[in-house]
Amino acid sequence: MEQSGQYKVTPLQKGSLFVTKRMEATSGTSMPRHKSSIESVLVVTDGQCLIRFDNEDHAVAQGESFVVPAQLWHQVVADPDFKAVHIMPKEIRFEFSK
Repeated sequence: MEQSGQYKVTPLQKGSLFVTKRMEATSGTSMPRHKSSIESVLVVTDGQCLIRFDNEDHAVAQGESFVVPAQLWHQVVADPDFKAVHIMPKEIRFEFSK
Protein backbone atom coordinates (compact mmCIF):
# COMPACT_ATOMS: atom_id res chain seq x y z
CA MET A 1 0.00 0.00 0.00
CA GLU A 2 1.27 3.48 -0.93
CA GLN A 3 0.15 6.30 1.34
CA SER A 4 1.01 9.98 1.63
CA GLY A 5 -0.89 12.84 3.22
CA GLN A 6 -4.60 12.18 2.99
CA TYR A 7 -4.62 9.76 0.05
CA LYS A 8 -4.18 6.02 -0.18
CA VAL A 9 -3.56 3.61 -3.07
CA THR A 10 -4.16 -0.09 -2.36
CA PRO A 11 -3.41 -2.93 -4.83
CA LEU A 12 -6.49 -5.10 -5.45
CA GLN A 13 -6.19 -7.73 -8.20
CA LYS A 14 -3.63 -8.83 -10.80
CA GLY A 15 -4.65 -10.72 -13.89
CA SER A 16 -2.73 -11.82 -16.95
CA LEU A 17 -3.35 -8.48 -18.72
CA PHE A 18 -4.62 -5.99 -16.11
CA VAL A 19 -4.09 -4.80 -12.55
CA THR A 20 -6.52 -2.89 -10.35
CA LYS A 21 -5.89 -0.51 -7.47
CA ARG A 22 -8.22 1.26 -5.05
CA MET A 23 -7.61 4.99 -4.79
CA GLU A 24 -9.10 7.10 -2.04
CA ALA A 25 -8.52 10.63 -0.76
CA THR A 26 -10.05 13.29 1.44
CA SER A 27 -11.44 16.53 0.03
CA GLY A 28 -8.83 18.88 -1.46
CA THR A 29 -6.05 16.29 -1.46
CA SER A 30 -3.95 16.21 -4.63
CA MET A 31 -2.26 13.01 -5.70
CA PRO A 32 1.18 13.37 -7.33
CA ARG A 33 1.28 14.81 -10.86
CA HIS A 34 2.28 12.14 -13.35
CA LYS A 35 1.90 10.66 -16.82
CA SER A 36 1.64 7.05 -17.93
CA SER A 37 2.98 5.03 -20.84
CA ILE A 38 -0.45 3.54 -21.67
CA GLU A 39 -4.03 4.72 -21.19
CA SER A 40 -5.95 3.48 -18.16
CA VAL A 41 -9.47 3.75 -16.72
CA LEU A 42 -10.55 5.37 -13.46
CA VAL A 43 -13.99 4.33 -12.12
CA VAL A 44 -15.26 6.49 -9.25
CA THR A 45 -17.19 4.39 -6.72
CA ASP A 46 -17.86 7.09 -4.11
CA GLY A 47 -17.74 10.89 -4.11
CA GLN A 48 -16.08 12.83 -6.91
CA CYS A 49 -12.64 13.80 -8.16
CA LEU A 50 -11.12 16.19 -10.65
CA ILE A 51 -8.57 14.99 -13.15
CA ARG A 52 -6.45 18.03 -13.91
CA PHE A 53 -4.54 18.28 -17.17
CA ASP A 54 -2.43 21.25 -18.26
CA ASN A 55 -5.29 22.82 -20.27
CA GLU A 56 -8.49 21.45 -18.72
CA ASP A 57 -10.11 19.69 -15.76
CA HIS A 58 -12.52 16.75 -15.90
CA ALA A 59 -14.95 16.13 -13.02
CA VAL A 60 -15.68 12.43 -12.49
CA ALA A 61 -18.55 11.60 -10.11
CA GLN A 62 -19.71 8.43 -8.39
CA GLY A 63 -20.73 5.83 -10.96
CA GLU A 64 -18.78 7.50 -13.78
CA SER A 65 -15.55 6.45 -15.45
CA PHE A 66 -12.80 8.30 -17.29
CA VAL A 67 -10.26 6.97 -19.77
CA VAL A 68 -6.97 8.61 -18.84
CA PRO A 69 -4.90 9.16 -22.00
CA ALA A 70 -1.27 8.02 -22.21
CA GLN A 71 1.60 10.51 -22.14
CA LEU A 72 -0.39 13.48 -20.76
CA TRP A 73 0.64 15.07 -17.48
CA HIS A 74 -2.26 15.01 -15.03
CA GLN A 75 -3.16 15.05 -11.36
CA VAL A 76 -6.13 13.57 -9.50
CA VAL A 77 -7.69 15.86 -6.88
CA ALA A 78 -10.38 14.78 -4.39
CA ASP A 79 -13.40 17.10 -4.59
CA PRO A 80 -14.95 16.23 -2.12
CA ASP A 81 -13.75 12.90 -0.65
CA PHE A 82 -13.62 10.12 -3.21
CA LYS A 83 -12.94 6.43 -3.75
CA ALA A 84 -12.19 4.87 -7.12
CA VAL A 85 -10.87 1.77 -8.83
CA HIS A 86 -8.01 2.33 -11.26
CA ILE A 87 -7.83 -0.32 -14.02
CA MET A 88 -4.62 -0.49 -16.02
CA PRO A 89 -2.57 -2.81 -18.23
CA LYS A 90 0.16 -4.68 -16.35
CA GLU A 91 2.88 -3.17 -18.55
CA ILE A 92 1.95 0.45 -17.69
CA ARG A 93 4.78 2.66 -16.46
CA PHE A 94 4.41 5.95 -14.59
CA GLU A 95 6.60 9.04 -14.61
CA PHE A 96 6.15 11.51 -11.76
CA SER A 97 6.95 15.23 -12.01
CA LYS A 98 9.56 16.62 -9.66
